[in-house]
Amino acid sequence: MLRTLLEGKFLKHPLHPVLVHLPIGLFVLSFLFDLATKADAGNAYVRAAFYSMLVGVIGALAAALPGFADYTDIRQDHPAKKTATQHMVLNLVAVVLYVVNLFLRRGSNLNAASTPWPALILSLAGLGLINYSGYLGGVLVYDDGIGVGRHRRRTPTPVRTVRLRVLGTPDDFAPIADVADLPQGQTLRLELNDHVMCVVNLGNGEFRAFQEFCTHRYGPLSEGCLTDGGHVVCPWHRSEFDCRTGKPMHGPAKVDLKTYEVTTREGKIYVKVPPPVKA
Repeated sequence: MLRTLLEGKFLKHPLHPVLVHLPIGLFVLSFLFDLATKADAGNAYVRAAFYSMLVGVIGALAAALPGFADYTDIRQDHPAKKTATQHMVLNLVAVVLYVVNLFLRRGSNLNAASTPWPALILSLAGLGLINYSGYLGGVLVYDDGIGVGRHRRRTPTPVRTVRLRVLGTPDDFAPIADVADLPQGQTLRLELNDHVMCVVNLGNGEFRAFQEFCTHRYGPLSEGCLTDGGHVVCPWHRSEFDCRTGKPMHGPAKVDLKTYEVTTREGKIYVKVPPPVKA
């Protein structure tokens, strides 16, 4: 329940991007008030800078909670995990700088005619950090699709990729997981002999496998949602594919998905070993 709230599913929109605008705006406003004090604007601007920064720190801590929920939702093997870690660390360092900044401004400095230079320099450093961190946040969304379309999925996203390398002929089947490990309506991301694919449980003992990445803009289909009609919807741009044939049914995608043969034996899921990937 708490995770659902922090991820913003009640809004049908990630909550973290909604909350980060307030502290960023307040930190910028605080810096502008600081500059005004250097132009002999008076003590009122010193106090305005302090309280803007204080509320900004509170807002940043509030935004950090859904941000951390989003961070833990990224698979460990996802290439965006490193970028997300950098984004999180930079934000935390910036908040620490602002807390130290507030400490420098307390007491007699709050009654001064202008903001102390060390505090002003820390504000500038903090702005630099949150601006670069904001750039990384944009990379996570626009380049890596983190958080995009998550509210449309009814089940948890895969937390890992099953990686297998099988020495066999193309007529062989490789065991990839137990049937019990893939409940109905959920997906599994598989990398078999360098073929990255999505395996789905459509119910009634029917399992299907197809290429992981959408043929439109390479959205990760294992993070998409399954419809009652046996289709998968890309989480990025809502292209919809038939899981059985790989054919696009709706959306911007026009090219079929590559499909792979799947069977079950004695409680295990088997995928036909694909031919080697051409260099």
